[in-house]
Amino acid sequence: MAGGHPDMKKDHTRRSLVISYLSLRRTIGILGIAFPILLAIGYVIAGGEGIRPSISSYYHTPMRDVYVGISCGVALFLFTYRGYDFRDAITGNLAGLFGLAVVFLPASDTWIGTIHEIVALLFFFTLAYFSIFLFTRGTGFPTRRKRRRNQIYRTCGYIMVTCTVLASVYTAFPRLQLLYSDYHPVFWFETIGLWAFGFAWLTKGKVLLRDAEKYYVPLRL
Repeated sequence: MAGGHPDMKKDHTRRSLVISYLSLRRTIGILGIAFPILLAIGYVIAGGEGIRPSISSYYHTPMRDVYVGISCGVALFLFTYRGYDFRDAITGNLAGLFGLAVVFLPASDTWIGTIHEIVALLFFFTLAYFSIFLFTRGTGFPTRRKRRRNQIYRTCGYIMVTCTVLASVYTAFPRLQLLYSDYHPVFWFETIGLWAFGFAWLTKGKVLLRDAEKYYVPLRL
């Protein structure tokens, strides 16, 4: 029949939405993993020496455009995330808001820098909440691979929380900064946290441990 059966069209549309949604998750994951690598390598290529003290400090280098561009990109992607229900939408909006605030309230020695540190903490904790509490949900009896994915989500979430807490402890104690500043621990804590974030989203995008069925259509995209 010309134009195809309406149910076939509806199924094709839903499958296209699922593919687009998986692509969105994968894009977020790739950006999270690539972000610190691009900043560090680009900074050296631009003439900088070594690694900067933190991810945020690249804002004050020739890598500012890369820092702002990727950060805003991830934030906007998070704004579009809806997931299963209102909790996913609210968490995505908060993460996007905190992500933009981190960019437009850059690290400094003024009150703006203090707000930057607070929203950066909130940003990472919100990302961890995604992995630990939202990605682990599902409908019906979880498959063996779903249970394994949940282990990955929780592990990534706990890594993000741990790295955030360790970075906060380091910045709170000048003695620690005096002893370990040459090793740039905040940069590495943030990098590991971002890699965990990216790995969780790549897993959610079915790059790893996807179930046997070709498509999975949640009740609400």
